[in-house]
Amino acid sequence: METLQFKTNIKCGGCIAAVTPFLNGDENVETWAVDLENPDRVLKVETSHSPEEIQELIKKAGYVAEEIA
Repeated sequence: METLQFKTNIKCGGCIAAVTPFLNGDENVETWAVDLENPDRVLKVETSHSPEEIQELIKKAGYVAEEIA
């Protein structure tokens, strides 16, 4: 498992509720959290997925995730 970080357009609790089924429903996602206090709305994901796979999950939920190097 590695921890990946993404800049997102997830803005509020409602947005988090929208992405929750996608991230919680994935067996390769261990833990995740969005920092709504950060202007970049940083999503941290502990996962065995590649960054592209996480970006695809977020996209399916209707949001954008850009990996932070």
